[in-house]
Amino acid sequence: MGRVQQGTGSPRLTAVFRVAEFRALWFAEVLSVAGDQLARLALTVVVLQRTGSPAWSAVVYALTFLPALAGGLLLGPLADRFPRRTVMVVADLVRLGMVAVMAVPGVPLWVLATLVVLVVLAGAPHTAAQGALLPDVLDGDLLQRGIAVRQITGQVAQVAGFAVGGLVVAVLTPSAALLIDAATFGLSALVVGTLVRRGEPSRADAGPASGSPTAGAHGVRAGLRLVLRHPRRRYLVCIAWLVGIFVLPEALAASYAQAIGVGAVGTGILMSADPVGSVVGALLFARLVPVAWRDRALVPLAVGAAVPLLVAPLTATLPASFALWAVSGACATAALVQAQAGFVRATPADVRGTATGVAASGLVAAQGVAILLGGLVAERTSPPVALAACGAGGLLLACGVLLLARTRGATGTSAPPASGVPA
Repeated sequence: MGRVQQGTGSPRLTAVFRVAEFRALWFAEVLSVAGDQLARLALTVVVLQRTGSPAWSAVVYALTFLPALAGGLLLGPLADRFPRRTVMVVADLVRLGMVAVMAVPGVPLWVLATLVVLVVLAGAPHTAAQGALLPDVLDGDLLQRGIAVRQITGQVAQVAGFAVGGLVVAVLTPSAALLIDAATFGLSALVVGTLVRRGEPSRADAGPASGSPTAGAHGVRAGLRLVLRHPRRRYLVCIAWLVGIFVLPEALAASYAQAIGVGAVGTGILMSADPVGSVVGALLFARLVPVAWRDRALVPLAVGAAVPLLVAPLTATLPASFALWAVSGACATAALVQAQAGFVRATPADVRGTATGVAASGLVAAQGVAILLGGLVAERTSPPVALAACGAGGLLLACGVLLLARTRGATGTSAPPASGVPA
């Protein structure tokens, strides 16, 4: 229903909004992203008010990200065993209930922290199901444009969520912000449940011959084999994980601004560089780069994301740093859009949720490792040097990925196998 077939011409970026089911998925995602950012801000304020400890506040903030690493691996296969629309609706309703409990004033901190972990874990099958459903909704080049639109609006929703969150927390209370987040989950469930018609049949009905992995430890091993033993999928997921390390500038924005003497205003400007670059990069890549060239552009784009960081110590001024960070963000986002589109195309439909969960978990891990190591380097040297080290590491990794892919013949496009997890 509402599916648009790709013609001979290249569709405009906004063509994806002619597909009713994509509009529903997109709107639900924007709601969830904005609500999550609002909740992150509210939670850090709640913890800081109760404990007076920046460390505890940082721990709770980290808990809104870290469980996604395990959640994608352990719970992603649920998106292949049950109807994907149902998985998304149930995950939203579960999160609605838990966030509503978090909004109750006076909830003990250990309960709050536990609920944060469970909310993030419940989001993993939702993300996997949504990523697996998207190729069934969009055909051909529309898939890539849909992913680009999601990247662009995701960045905007994050910024808007923080901005509105600050206003809500200041004018109302952190509990009110959490209740708004809970409401976004409810609205997301309503939109997906009523407007998304497509959904895979339950894997329980697929019979014993199905290659779909199960959730849990066995599912983790099967999911890793599914992604890493297939040359094409391995190449694309390595590109996605590689560009994940270029999140470091945003993490070091405050200390970098302090190091170059531009203060709080400079911090805000620097933090906006990556979102601005991401929007521009996704738009230009979707509109200007011919389809036949996009796959070949993956490694050059990764290099393009690394080089601006490599020269950071040579141009440590606010205008130059903003421009370099924006270029890095543009190249990284363009590479991520292409890698994600190619990855889902190279994955059989019946195991796409599992593969998406593995890819998402690896991306979170890459970002976390980059932030951890970058922070250590920045503390021992300086933030500009840490960014240069990140750029140098990115260059080396890009060369390694390209060499590995060429020796295994994984850089070209290939159709997914008929089914299942490789033995």
